[in-house]
Amino acid sequence: MAAAYAFAVRFRLDPDPGVRVDPQSFETRLYRDADDPGDQGWLFFRDNLWRGDLGDPAHFRALTEDALGVPVEAVEYRAFETDAASLDALKAAIGANLDLFNADSTTEVLHKYFGSSIEVRD
Repeated sequence: MAAAYAFAVRFRLDPDPGVRVDPQSFETRLYRDADDPGDQGWLFFRDNLWRGDLGDPAHFRALTEDALGVPVEAVEYRAFETDAASLDALKAAIGANLDLFNADSTTEVLHKYFGSSIEVRD
């Protein structure tokens, strides 16, 4: 996996009557693989993030519930984790498509959507 979006997720278990869990809520880190630039889904960040936060937390919480199959109490975007080559490819794709972002530069796009939450790993 070259790049992934990382989220903090708090979910709960709703067991059948007569069954209890303690604690009922749990926190975990969820990763969504990033689509390669140019592939369908590569604009995930544009469609879901704004300045390093989720643009529509309620909508994204519902999507996360569908993906996990459990009631989700909260989802928070944490980081875009990537390697240098994947980040370079993303920058090149953004630069070639600035009209999709209503921006004048790749740097502006990265800041507009990711804030300061890009983590480059070796």
